[in-house]
Amino acid sequence: MDKLYFGQTGRTPLGKFWVAASDIGLVAVEWGQTRAEFEAYLSKRFKHAAEFSPDRVHESATQVLEYLSGQRRAFSLVIDWTVMRQFQQSVLHATCEIPYGETRTYKEIAGNIGRPKAARAVGRAEATNPVPLVIPCHRVIGMDGKLHGYGMVEGIKTKAWLLKLEGAMIA
Repeated sequence: MDKLYFGQTGRTPLGKFWVAASDIGLVAVEWGQTRAEFEAYLSKRFKHAAEFSPDRVHESATQVLEYLSGQRRAFSLVIDWTVMRQFQQSVLHATCEIPYGETRTYKEIAGNIGRPKAARAVGRAEATNPVPLVIPCHRVIGMDGKLHGYGMVEGIKTKAWLLKLEGAMIA
């Protein structure tokens, strides 16, 4: 990865989001951070300086804004999968297959990737998803049908809000 570019969405129902991309595709979506905090996160996570360049991430920011406003059900963004380890890639590819408004369990995802006993590892891969919303880790729930963990600001409250936005049935 040579360079990172970042910018911010307009106001969404949850506030403004930061997005970052490499020359390959989207690498990060974050919320609840200042510009300095987001830049520090990018530098630490990707070991590269990031350039504030709203034009370079305009389409990503627009699609995130449209999704959170209920105007978009699917993303058409390119993701830079090279920033993830192989196991996380397989988990998050399977997560991308969950349709809008539906959920799957951690155990189902583990089975889908051929690792039926790896539900906890799936949970960890979901928890460290660098592009939440676009890779819909909020659609992954516990075997009991309840919400367990969510890495974005306000945790499970945000996960529930996103699922409600999509019209998903949750316990």
